[in-house]
Amino acid sequence: MPIVKVIKIGEFGARKMIEQRKKKRWKKTIYKVRTLRLREKVDPFECAPQAKGIVLAKKGIEQKQPSSGIIKCVRVQLLKNGKEITAFVPGNEAIKLVNEHDEVMLEGVGGSQGGPVGSMWGVRWKVTKINGKSLSGLMKAAKAGAKKK
Repeated sequence: MPIVKVIKIGEFGARKMIEQRKKKRWKKTIYKVRTLRLREKVDPFECAPQAKGIVLAKKGIEQKQPSSGIIKCVRVQLLKNGKEITAFVPGNEAIKLVNEHDEVMLEGVGGSQGGPVGSMWGVRWKVTKINGKSLSGLMKAAKAGAKKK
């Protein structure tokens, strides 16, 4: 005959049930991640919505299949903790406005659960400001300057 473990349920079984619940909670990954604060340790922004960094280099990243093309990105070292990340520079010819050693403001691209979007493999952040000026404002000024010539 198989041995069956009997769980005390009822008036005198509360302590045993509480202990078992505590043990079994650790098998759930969501509980582990939340209690051990693993997301905060892995996230380079440390749970902040934006972060500043210094541009180390410009680089082009190929898109995932079936898309083809090169995504213009920059390699950035964050000021708050020194971690290096790759950030996407949105906009047509916006990469020309970014130079090495510029201070940039970064924020998430907006993928599910803080991940990448679409065919941009491994790129989770985008540049929003360059040296304290918005990227969209700089691009409008560059277009206006090109029209005057």
